[in-house]
Amino acid sequence: MSTFGNIFGIHEQALQLRQERMRVLSENVANAETPNYKSKDIDFRAAMATSVKNMADLNRTNEFHMETRKAGGDFEVFRTPVNTAADGNTVELHHQQMEFGKESSRYLATVQFIENRIGGIRRALKGE
Repeated sequence: MSTFGNIFGIHEQALQLRQERMRVLSENVANAETPNYKSKDIDFRAAMATSVKNMADLNRTNEFHMETRKAGGDFEVFRTPVNTAADGNTVELHHQQMEFGKESSRYLATVQFIENRIGGIRRALKGE
């Protein structure tokens, strides 16, 4: 593992998961008028927990060390609507737009954290 292999910690994985969730939410908004379309979402907590487990690339150097498990899976889930449309569509546009707005704010916060981390590394390398 390189010296800078984990400088962003879990934020690298969080950024990827947030991007994927925004993609799923935007698909829901795009299909708000599609008959029988089922609204989807990503179970962010489960996906992030799995990502944290898989983040460390550990080698067993002793027989008493625990083995790491590579947990994979699809974290896309169907959302249960409050009011189902007559055509079978389960997208509630106002809810999807609200969730997309919240997720985009979280995405920007994660990007800002990564930018601050890079800025700190730059300052350290310059000797400031």
